Amino acid sequence: MRNLLLLPAAVLALGVTACADTRDGTRGNPPGTEATRALDRAAGTNVSGAYPGQSDGTRANPPGTEATRAFDRAAGTNTSGAYPGQSDGTAANPPGTATSRAVNRATRSTR
Repeated sequence: MRNLLLLPAAVLALGVTACADTRDGTRGNPPGTEATRALDRAAGTNVSGAYPGQSDGTRANPPGTEATRAFDRAAGTNTSGAYPGQSDGTAANPPGTATSRAVNRATRSTR
């Protein structure tokens, strides 16, 4: 939610800083704009390219977004890709849904 609140300000600041004449990625101006670097610092992302350690899939930032990882933790799924042990068909999560498995047990069916 906090990330969504920062987005309009970052987009506005991006437009203003895009008019600057300083070359991106030079010694005095790291990759991205000040707005995207500020967004990266606040949100823990790497939109600007200045924070490669915060890229998606690194130790500091596992795959997916915080929202999809939270969903995965709550639902026992692997939507984000951060929880491969919770993928459908593994020992921790047999094929189908909990509902379909309960119906199968109740009706002694395999479908």
